[in-house]
Amino acid sequence: MVNLDEVKTAQHQISGLIHKTPILTSALLNERTGNEIYLKAEHLQKTGSFKIRGAANAVKQAIDDGAQFITAASSGNHGQAVAYIADQLGVPTTIVVPEDANRAKVAAIEAYNGNIVYCGFTSADRIPKAQQLAEEQGGVYIPPYDHPLVIAGQGTIGLEVLDQVPDIDIIVVPVGGGGLISGILTAVKETNSAIRVVGVEPETANDTYLSLANKQITAISGTTTIADGLRTSQPGQLTFPILQEFLDDLVLVTEDEIKEAFQFTLERTKQLIEPSSATGIAAVLSKKLKAEKNKIAVILSGGNVDLKQLDRFLPE
Repeated sequence: MVNLDEVKTAQHQISGLIHKTPILTSALLNERTGNEIYLKAEHLQKTGSFKIRGAANAVKQAIDDGAQFITAASSGNHGQAVAYIADQLGVPTTIVVPEDANRAKVAAIEAYNGNIVYCGFTSADRIPKAQQLAEEQGGVYIPPYDHPLVIAGQGTIGLEVLDQVPDIDIIVVPVGGGGLISGILTAVKETNSAIRVVGVEPETANDTYLSLANKQITAISGTTTIADGLRTSQPGQLTFPILQEFLDDLVLVTEDEIKEAFQFTLERTKQLIEPSSATGIAAVLSKKLKAEKNKIAVILSGGNVDLKQLDRFLPE
């Protein structure tokens, strides 16, 4: 598995390519939850999400090893990150996205000179297509989460949180394929095992929840959750063992709870985040963590929102 030294190496490798994102706070959020909440603002990261960390680490290494063409499969944020980094380093990319991909994210990929290919609706559809394109054109496929360098890159968020809030008690992380949370688990648990790390999934995209319950990787058929960044069909072969070993808890949030958290964050903190990011806020607002008087960091994983779809993300 990925280890702490690899996360620290990634931090050094990508330091000139990413932002060290700020910690935001909300007095009202603290009052509503009975805790001190610290919002790790990855929605303010380059390309609008945490994905740039893992992508930068993996793409940089691939190009150093001689890659002249890069592919990725992504609902949007990973694709943006891969296209951005590869473009900065002068290598062309093709990004395979779902048929219903967020239009704002697709436009951003194209702005970074990434070529778009549409394929299916789940990661199980688009990943083989991206691998096929890489093989046919002699390129390198960069997975969205199930890759050691990607996991290590995402883990740099954990190192930053430990530096910014040294006495943190709990870290809350949205869970899709598991790259973000497995990287954070590696960084945090190998530094201070007493810190609790809690994952959050939408109820309708609960593949990791089911996999943990079944003690083996369990796939779901698909989901239409508004948290489009969390629409994976199953956890990764590399990420899942890390969650099994280190994860303290995983909670599920409803679509209504995600919408309420999205609205709260927009209205009260003036931050525009993705519904995927709002899952963490939903977990603390609904008090599903069963924690009081704790210092809790919530990872706001991204902020790439299609403004034309805002009404879909708000409570009725």
